[in-house]
Amino acid sequence: MAMQTFALNAGRLNKYKGQILSHAVPMEVLGKAGRQVRFPKNNSDTYVARRFLPYNTSSTNANTQNQFFTAGTGNRDVTIVQAHQTQEGVTSTPTSITPMDVTVVMAQYDCLYGFTDKTYDLYEDDIPKEMITQVGERVTFVNEMIIYGALRACTNQYYGGTGTTVATVNGGLTLGFVRKISKNLQANHGKPVNSVLKASGAYGTDAVAAGFTVYCHTDLEPDIRDIPNFTPAEKYASGTPMPGEIGKVERFRFITSPDLPAVQDGGAAVGATGLYSTSGSNIDVYTLIVTAQDAWSQVAVRGKDALDPTYLPPGQKSKSDPHGQRGYAGTIWWKAVMIENNGWMAIGSVGSKTLS
Repeated sequence: MAMQTFALNAGRLNKYKGQILSHAVPMEVLGKAGRQVRFPKNNSDTYVARRFLPYNTSSTNANTQNQFFTAGTGNRDVTIVQAHQTQEGVTSTPTSITPMDVTVVMAQYDCLYGFTDKTYDLYEDDIPKEMITQVGERVTFVNEMIIYGALRACTNQYYGGTGTTVATVNGGLTLGFVRKISKNLQANHGKPVNSVLKASGAYGTDAVAAGFTVYCHTDLEPDIRDIPNFTPAEKYASGTPMPGEIGKVERFRFITSPDLPAVQDGGAAVGATGLYSTSGSNIDVYTLIVTAQDAWSQVAVRGKDALDPTYLPPGQKSKSDPHGQRGYAGTIWWKAVMIENNGWMAIGSVGSKTLS
């Protein structure tokens, strides 16, 4: 006779973890983007990404790190060619390559819900089950805010209208504005994004039609649709739109989310701009996160080691709860986000038109 095991009990937390992930991943937008990093246990709390600067570039800023042609007069192409001409029998002076390291320290986050034995035993709704759903959605929301805050620190910044800072933004989203960003990304050899993380709890990617991805708040959807040359996602000739994708303009694919908030009253005075303001005095400033491939990375909340869940139903007696009257549902996890190449992404700050 085969020996019976406690397989069902052993799998309880695994199932709970799977339920959390299944509720989390459908809400992700930024969480599916960037280069996804698996960070194994017992491997330090510091993640270091290394890349090597291309030939004839310098580490001065986002543009010099990616563009082969340094500033100068005359035909710079001729300068490059002449520098590589050889002479018969003469060995060229060897050069080296320059590494560039980017470091980020992992941070830990948690969420926790509590309930009593009365709720567990007598309440007409299954509160613990609903808490599991809320835990999953909350994990995603917190992760989206972590990523959003980290990416907004990109040094490649663009401002609507004649603005030079967030506080002076006085213009909205225009074709010229996105073309200015496109020009810069291409000059920096930014490659179009061609894959995103699958909408599941496992590692793996889905192929998507190549393009620079733009993430922004849903409030900007009317402005995006009004840009000349806009093609709605439902009219794509081929390819599958990404979750939240509303359409494209030239090289850009726009993905919206209600969880990428504006800075309320953060811009210039409304005046006659026709842009929206919460208070009616200063323009609400919305952020556009524009990315090329491999511009940034994140520790992915995926797989069996991504979450450390807690589910303690009432009835478990301890010194702090001698009658076992309290229960808990929640999880704890690690997260880190890193901008690896500021020249391969951009941050746009714009206002949104007031709708009549």
